[in-house]
Amino acid sequence: MLFSSMTFVFMFLPIVLLLYLISKKELHNPILLIASIIFYAWGEPKYLAIMLLTILINYFGAIGMDKFQQKKELILWITIAVNLGFLIYFKYFNFLIDNFNGIFHAHIHPLNIIMPIGISFYTFQALSYVIDVYRGECRVQKDIYKLALYISLFPQLIAGPIVKYHDISEQIDSREVNFEKVDLGVKRFIIGLSKKMLIANTMGAIADKIFIQDPHTFSHSIAWLGSLAYSFQLYFDFSGYSDMAIGLGLIFGFRFMENFNYPYISKSITEFWRRWHISLSTWFKQYVYIPLGGNREGKLKTLRNLGIVFILTGIWHGASWNFVIWGIWHGFFIILEKIINIKDFEQKHPQWQIKSLQHIYCILIFVIGWVMFRADNITYAWHYLMNMFGFLHIHQDKILYTLPYYIDTTEVITVIAAFLCSVPLFKNILEIKNKFGKAMINIWLLVLFVLSAATIASSTYNPFIYFRF
Repeated sequence: MLFSSMTFVFMFLPIVLLLYLISKKELHNPILLIASIIFYAWGEPKYLAIMLLTILINYFGAIGMDKFQQKKELILWITIAVNLGFLIYFKYFNFLIDNFNGIFHAHIHPLNIIMPIGISFYTFQALSYVIDVYRGECRVQKDIYKLALYISLFPQLIAGPIVKYHDISEQIDSREVNFEKVDLGVKRFIIGLSKKMLIANTMGAIADKIFIQDPHTFSHSIAWLGSLAYSFQLYFDFSGYSDMAIGLGLIFGFRFMENFNYPYISKSITEFWRRWHISLSTWFKQYVYIPLGGNREGKLKTLRNLGIVFILTGIWHGASWNFVIWGIWHGFFIILEKIINIKDFEQKHPQWQIKSLQHIYCILIFVIGWVMFRADNITYAWHYLMNMFGFLHIHQDKILYTLPYYIDTTEVITVIAAFLCSVPLFKNILEIKNKFGKAMINIWLLVLFVLSAATIASSTYNPFIYFRF
């Protein structure tokens, strides 16, 4: 079930919220657990068993670590292996077969495997629970229904933010639902829905029209338009979903971590990753980078650890060499900035001209990266990037469309809106306290909700990019 669907907005959410608000506190968790199971099973019920099995494995794994202290490390590794086994089978098995066939000239047929939606997200949440228990950062959860709620909680079940168990365990046991949280949550949800329906989908339609063409058959300006449109689509699609998830969490009394902090204003790739997909970055930092030694064992091992993290980040995003190379691309510049000590550089060169050049550098790096992310294969990505920078021969006789085909006046306005909303001009808009300002914001949010609902009703183009991860 999509957040940006008529079924969710006008049927599922109102019913669940009404039941939640009129029920006693003791029933809040059961209501949310049942709602989460229905939410997940709505689109693909056959994969519900995988998620339920994940819950059972991690429940008994943590119980085993608590009961058999002398063998808890062994139990931890077995539990991690089973979790990753599910993820590798459903997400990477055919990718591994394809590469095996290519390397050894074998003819093993790929299996007909469909990846369960959200498996990357709920697997990482489950791993955070068992690792937190092993480290002693939280107590083992002996109530299986509470653990099931943590892993399956529908606001952030299928596209994050990735919520770590030690951050939310107390909220599962006890949380407060009040008008202030519900009001803020509804507003945050509307902002996220608007990002998705009014900006991301429009940018996605532009990008799709361009990326479906052969790079030899459109101009350099159209290539840049496609890369920028996709950059905006990806940001507003994913940050919009995160806004909706955080808003829904507030409505039901939960506070989830922020997942985006205006990443496109960054002046370095290091800063970019402090602002982009924050929950994934912190997950890898706490459960991979620090256990590998972090920055405690000398510069060479620090750089090695960063390299490993970003290769894994690329692999996490998808079973394709595009994503691996994308992860290496970002990791390379993270390592480079570590070598030149980007913080020290910024302190020594505070001039606005240097900051502007840094910003341009960062934009170039992540836009090039997004082309790798979006392209169907490495060859297409290479040709597309060659086109962008003027190194590809354009077949003038094969050009089918000019610029007006790809972007009309309404879409130009949307591009301007995307730019304005990707910088912190409206950062504290929901914190306005005076009555007139609040009234204007409420009216504007109502307009955005009506426009978004109308777009949902009339649109057949409504994907969430990160669902496939």
